[in-house]
Amino acid sequence: MTAPAPAPVDEGWTRWPAELERRYRDGGYWGDQTLGDLLREWARRFGPATALVSGPDRISYAELDAAVDDLAAGLATIGIGPGDHVVVHLPNRAEFVTVLFALLRRGAIGVLSLPAHRRVEIEHLTRLSGAVGYVIADRHEGFDYRELAREVTEAVPAVRHVLVAGEPGPFTALSALATAGRAARLGGGARTGAAGGVVSVTAAGSATDDAGSGGAGPDLGAERPDPGGIAVLLISGGTTGKPKLIPRTHRDYAYNARASADVCGLTADDVYLVALPAAHNFPLACPGLLGAFGVGATVVMAPSPSPDVAFDLVARERVTVTALVPPLARLWVEAAGWEGPDTTSLRLVQVGGAKLDEGLARRITPTLGAKVQQVFGMAEGLLNYTRLDDPDELVFTTQGRPLAAADEVRVLDGSGAGVVPGEVGELWTRGPYTIRGYYRAAEHNSAVFDGDGYFRTGDLVRQLPTGHLVVEGRVKDVINRGGENVSAGELEEHLLTHPAIGQVAVVGMPDPDVGESVCAVVVLAPGEALRLKQVKSYLQERGLARFMLPDRLEVVGEFPLTAVGKIDKRELRSWLDP
Repeated sequence: MTAPAPAPVDEGWTRWPAELERRYRDGGYWGDQTLGDLLREWARRFGPATALVSGPDRISYAELDAAVDDLAAGLATIGIGPGDHVVVHLPNRAEFVTVLFALLRRGAIGVLSLPAHRRVEIEHLTRLSGAVGYVIADRHEGFDYRELAREVTEAVPAVRHVLVAGEPGPFTALSALATAGRAARLGGGARTGAAGGVVSVTAAGSATDDAGSGGAGPDLGAERPDPGGIAVLLISGGTTGKPKLIPRTHRDYAYNARASADVCGLTADDVYLVALPAAHNFPLACPGLLGAFGVGATVVMAPSPSPDVAFDLVARERVTVTALVPPLARLWVEAAGWEGPDTTSLRLVQVGGAKLDEGLARRITPTLGAKVQQVFGMAEGLLNYTRLDDPDELVFTTQGRPLAAADEVRVLDGSGAGVVPGEVGELWTRGPYTIRGYYRAAEHNSAVFDGDGYFRTGDLVRQLPTGHLVVEGRVKDVINRGGENVSAGELEEHLLTHPAIGQVAVVGMPDPDVGESVCAVVVLAPGEALRLKQVKSYLQERGLARFMLPDRLEVVGEFPLTAVGKIDKRELRSWLDP
């Protein structure tokens, strides 16, 4: 394939080449609406229907649209507008939705960080994005984000505005900003200052502070954003290095959510539970809350994904669809066996973020009463879903097939040549919702995008004749034991079939004799005990080669998890003695 001419670079990100833009527009993948436009359309179509449930609040589509207008006008009063970056660091609550859409309406770009991020990550994200604002909750799960904001603003002075959902402390309350915005857009009133204080705004739009000094009035008429421009910056979900920024445009992300909703059969009768952090791609747009809003469904925000919280919401709100990562799916299934919750309303449980083992996949429907859907994808783009009409064997044993007909997939060996169909190779991809480069990461982009714009995912897969992919691990999740390559993912699958093992992670550990030794770290099923000798015997009986057998067995009570619920192998290694 001949490499296209270099795509234009705009402020640190790479657009699709003109030829592909035309192809995706002509193919109906891309439209001309911004995500802010779409909310306006949804409010017209579904006005009185319940859009969002968060704690005691039940918000209709019309009310959500008006709340977003108020907050967008409030952002204007403090000078946040087109092209500005704002780090959004909120848990699952209504303000996440109103802040996201208010930024979209202003043409500002939300940098969607995860609640578990702390100073190292937030300082990195604010610097990398050039953020002028930072949006936080006052407290969540015992952590005071206002103290973190103080540290961040001291370290990164470019962050001029800290907006707080809840008690603002020394910063600005989101509620006061929305009130000021409503007054401003109705022709006069007030705009907020530090610590939630107000600066008066005259009906004519001129502003004076308490000392009487003049200033510019709020620019409430922001220019409509470019539908082909960046809508949001997502955070890469890797477990090594500092997170990278993933630029998603209005056009590609709207398609991402719309097509995902179609694959999941979402309708206005559905109730979607946001159990995972809302800022993550999976519960945001796969189909997530954006896909649910697009069909007029109700979105329920879960403050925690724990079974005791989530099961209560499922029963009370009659939740029909939700998305989980495998460790959380296992926890739900086990808890449901103990507690017998009312999950009769559930029709679909999506599981993604990491490979779902077959044994757990087969337990979900009998335990929770819902069909399971495997989802394999990445915030950078490509999504694969098992379909609702797929045979059970494909649902339980594969990670789905690509979402779009325009998704282009290559499975390559280490030399860059295509593998024989059905053989394992590295997944490369491009398509109408897969990025062409990370934001402000030219050096890294040169290593993970080729001249044709294909993205090197780092995932090892094999593709079936049906198009379904089976994930076999990560290129970097291979342990070189004395010259023999041990796939951590493959060994984990075998270990999970042992009745005494509830969860497992296989990691390489430095070894002076063989380079890396193979360590199996396990969480045992209740009441079980296990020794390394027993594990080796079991695996040999399953026919594994001797070099695949673990050199070491460690038992832990739980695994460290990344912000999106994946097992954090980097942190896990730090727990283990060399």
